[in-house]
Amino acid sequence: MSEVAVVAYGAGNVASVQFALERLGASVRLTDDPAVVADAERVILPGVGAAGYAMTRLADLGLIEPLRAFSRPLLGVCLGQQLLFERSEEGDGVRMLGVIPGAVRRLAPEGDLPVPHMGWSRLTPDRDDPLLDDVAAGAYAYFVHGFACPDGPATLARADYGGAVPAVVRSANRWGCQFHPERSADTGATILKNFLSLPC
Repeated sequence: MSEVAVVAYGAGNVASVQFALERLGASVRLTDDPAVVADAERVILPGVGAAGYAMTRLADLGLIEPLRAFSRPLLGVCLGQQLLFERSEEGDGVRMLGVIPGAVRRLAPEGDLPVPHMGWSRLTPDRDDPLLDDVAAGAYAYFVHGFACPDGPATLARADYGGAVPAVVRSANRWGCQFHPERSADTGATILKNFLSLPC
């Protein structure tokens, strides 16, 4: 049974992530303890809301350095993916974890598409990765976000929302999903299952 530490820092819907993982047979520990995170077999960093608030909470709890130093599989979800990058243009600018190069910017789709992007969009994989095993091109995932990560070498899959939106990213042992896998039906379950199977 895979063991997962889900970082419960007050900026994410950890209960739905927990239940989705437990349905797949994982042993889940919700934690804000830096030592537990540092020693975990694998970590999920969820996130909903503002990057500035999230980074303040991570700093107050002493979680920034354990997350930066973590060397086993780590998955950022929604805002958690964005926090993996260097900075965000939210507000007056937010310095983030900086484990993937680039800046997160306000979503600016072409045309009259509303922001935030809320709803189902298709995934277009860009290259093979074990996180995306058995995820077909065109599979749907559920998004809720008003900012988007930069499209670059870390991008594994994109969604189209009046322009390319990096939907799945990876740098070394750190992955991110801009969408909510715990709310993305079979697509999300497959991705979470693949995450639980990644070698530590």
